[in-house]
Formats: sequence, C-alpha cells, structure tokens
Amino acid sequence: MSPLTLTNRQARQVILHLQGLTRPHHKAFGSGELAGLVEQLGFVQQDSIRWMERAHHMTLFARNRTYRPRQLEKLHEAGELFENWTHDASLIPSQFWRYWKHRFARSEARLRQKFTKWQGSGFIDHVDALREKIRKEGVLKARDLEKPAGTKLDMWQWHDGKAALEFMWRTGQLAVPKREAFQKTYDLSERVIPSGNFNATCSHEAFVDWACRSAITRLGFGSAKDIASYWELLTLAEVKDWLAENADRHTVMVEVEAVGKQRPRTLYARQDIEDVVGTSAPVPDIMRLLSPFDPVIRDRRRLSWLFGFDYTIEIYVPPEKRKYGYYVFPLLDRDRLIGRIDCQARRAEDCIHVTRLWLEPKIRWSATRQARLESELIRQQRLCNVTQTVFAPDWLAVGS
Repeated sequence: MSPLTLTNRQARQVILHLQGLTRPHHKAFGSGELAGLVEQLGFVQQDSIRWMERAHHMTLFARNRTYRPRQLEKLHEAGELFENWTHDASLIPSQFWRYWKHRFARSEARLRQKFTKWQGSGFIDHVDALREKIRKEGVLKARDLEKPAGTKLDMWQWHDGKAALEFMWRTGQLAVPKREAFQKTYDLSERVIPSGNFNATCSHEAFVDWACRSAITRLGFGSAKDIASYWELLTLAEVKDWLAENADRHTVMVEVEAVGKQRPRTLYARQDIEDVVGTSAPVPDIMRLLSPFDPVIRDRRRLSWLFGFDYTIEIYVPPEKRKYGYYVFPLLDRDRLIGRIDCQARRAEDCIHVTRLWLEPKIRWSATRQARLESELIRQQRLCNVTQTVFAPDWLAVGS
C-alpha cells in the first residue's frame, strides 16, 4: 500500500494549524485559553533580547493579537507553567513535570561531572550549602550572591553560587517561580510546582511513549530525528526503538512534497493526518512578524524544504559579515514566508523603526501587501507600547 501523499501546500497548512497559527487571532482569550495554547505548542522558548518584544511574547502574540505579556507572567507565577530546558530555556506546562523528572535524573550525573570539572572538587558542597540556604531563607536571585567590591566573599560567592543555582535548576532541585526584570528567581521545586504535578510519576516506558506520541501530534509528520528533537528528551536510538515497536499502532506513512525540485520525503505522521488536512481552519488573511524563535522557524532544515525559506539569526555574526541584520524577523503572509524585515521598537522615540525589508525571490510587492504590513505593524505597536511606525527612506529592498 503506497503512503498517503501531502502536497507542499497541504503540508504547510498542517504545520501552521498544529502550531496555532490558524486560531482566531482577534478573539480575546483568558488564562485558560492561553494555557491551552501553550499546551498545544508544548512549550514557549524564551529569549532575553527585546528588539521588538521578547521572543516568548512575540510567539504568543503572533497567534492572538489581544495577548499581552502580563498574561503569561501571571500563568507562570500561578504555577501553571514551569521554566526549564527543552532545546533551550522554555516555559512548559506544569502537568509535564513528571516527564521532565526523567530528564533531570538522566542528566544529573553528566552535569555533576561537567560542573565539578569546571568549578572544582568542592562544587557539590557549595550546592548542598546553597540549597539549605534557600530552604531556610526562601527565594533567591543570582544577584543576591554579589558582594560589594573589597568585601570578603563567602563560600557561595557569585561565580560559584550562580553555577550552583544553574546546576540545581537544570537538575530539577530548584524551580523559577517568576522572573524580575527578566532575572530568574529560585526556590525549592516542591514549593513552586503544584503538589499534584510535583508528586506525579510515570515509568520509563510511559515517558518514552508520551515523548514520541506527543511530539508527532504537534509535528503532524516527521522523521525519527524530528521526533527526537521536538522536546530534546529522548535519544534518536530511543525514538527508533519506539517506532520499531509502535509505528503501526500510532502512525501512518506519508509522502510529503517539498518545495521546488527537491525530492519528496517519506515520513511518519499522526494517524489522523487525513482528518487534520480535511478539517484544519484556513490561515488568516493577514501578514505576521514571527520571532526568530517561533516554533515554526525553529527547525531550519525543515523550514527550508517545506517553506523554501533559509533563515539564520545573525546576532552572533560579526557586523561586517551579516547578510541582513542583527535581529531580523521572518515575515509570514498567510501561509507563505515572503521575506524578512529589520525593524526595532525604539521606545525612547515612541516608534517602531523599519530599516529594511528583503523579499524572497519571485515575491512581488503590491499595495495589498503594503496594507497588510502596515496593519501588522500597527498591531505590533500595541504589543510594544509605542504609537507610530517610521520607515527608513530605502526600507524596501526592491528586486532582492
């Protein structure tokens, strides 16, 4: 039996739908709807850079234009989300804590060795002492460990102390109840994670099964490598073993058309993939700025063969070697990535400043696209709390 075939457009529709970009973007939602959106995505990656708004806020705003940053902060502070590691630092639904326990357990020995090699043989003594300090005195921030110049440093002096905090956070001993000016605060995990979630457990087999099935549910379709990299919880070998035993029960094979002249890919898909294709809502007829850390953008290889869009964030590229700019946003027009835009919220000037927009090959600029962009920038003004947009004289890179 030959596998089901998805056209490239159907495949893009599936991704955008499963990643929340076909939701009613103008309908106000409360904390329950926001929690549901985060659960649908699985996690929201965080980033400290506030070029427009921070990445996690931009990710959620791209899916609902009524979203405001304080909503996510309240959800986190209420214990409905916890902060830890997927492929990067992320906010994760607290009902997933039971699965992250397996990550904590399997990574502790590696991290203990790594941090001890870095910090010295007394590192774990520092960890134990600092954990006891937090137990007795309560929430701690890394900057609380700083000491004025010229004063004596105690055993958890800033450098060692920050490493100890990071080690305990990465291994689940500490959790982050909230951030203050985007700086982590730390407390014992059992005082942060709701008790029902903190005490919940599952077997190793249940953990692997959940990680695989929940990943393919959110991906729609993918390779074993795609499944392994979604949460960064499992090794590729573990995913392959799971597929060998469970693929016939939980997945179907699909052939997915790539862009251009690239060959199609034969991949695993969720069992109800035909229903997803047939019932997913259309992508709204709007243009959207996507964060460089948006889940649709995250897997650059997948992005390239499905959307024909090659993207590199250039914040770590020396200025003279940048092709576009320091922090450039992919531009999604309905279901197509049509270009990238260099813009920044300059709050002191009460504006969004558009420096440059580069179009993808074969994309034509039109009055309709101009109107869509202007509408999106007005929406971004509300998110960034500025009142106007200013375009540089040569902002549109015609013929790029």
